[in-house]
Amino acid sequence: MNDFMQFLVERREQILTLVWEHSYISFLAVMGGFLIAVPLGIILTRTKTINRYVMGFVNILQTIPSLALLGFMIPLLGIGAVPAIFALFLYSLLPMVRNAYTGIKEVDPALVEAARGMGMTSLQILWKVELPMAISIIMGGFRTATIYTISWATLAAVIGGGGLGYFVFTGLGVANNNMLITGALATAMLAMIADFITRKIQGVCTPKGLRAKRAD
Repeated sequence: MNDFMQFLVERREQILTLVWEHSYISFLAVMGGFLIAVPLGIILTRTKTINRYVMGFVNILQTIPSLALLGFMIPLLGIGAVPAIFALFLYSLLPMVRNAYTGIKEVDPALVEAARGMGMTSLQILWKVELPMAISIIMGGFRTATIYTISWATLAAVIGGGGLGYFVFTGLGVANNNMLITGALATAMLAMIADFITRKIQGVCTPKGLRAKRAD
C-alpha cells in the first residue's frame, strides 16, 4: 500500500496529464457522435426506406472488435489521438442513434395529430412536441455512450492516442501493478463522474411532468 501511495505522489503530474488526455479524447468522440446521431435518429423516423440499412450499418460497427477497428484507422489516419477519437466516435453512434429513433417514435401519435390540428408545421411539431417528449430517452443514449466511450478510450494508447490506457498496457507489459491499478481505478472514477454528471443533465432535460410520472 505504501508503494502504491508513493507511486501516486511521484507520478501525480503524469497521472493528471493522462486523465486530461483520456477526458478530452472521450468528450470529443461522444460530442461528435451526439451531433451526428441525434439528427440521424430523427431522420430515420421520417423515412422507412433507409432505416434498416442505416441501423444495420451502425449495429455492424458495434460487432467489430475494438483493436481491429483501431487497426483499420492506422492506414487511413495514421497514429495518435485523431484515429482514436474517430474510432470512439463510430462506437458511440449506436446507443445515441437508437435512443433518438426510439424516443421520437414513442411520442404519442395523438399529441402529434393534435399539434398538427392546431396548425403547427412539421418543424414546429418536432421542436415543441416530439423533442421535449423524447429528450429524456435521447439523453439516456448520450449517458450510455459516454460511459462506454470512457472505458473504450483505454485502447487509444495502443495507437499512441494517449489516455489512461498507457498505464494499463504498460503496467501489463512490465508487470507493474501500481501502473495497472492506477490506470484501471482512474478510468473507473472518470466513468463514475461522467455517469453522475450525465444523469443530472438527463434529469434537468426531462420535462417536469414526465419527471413526476417516473417518480410515481
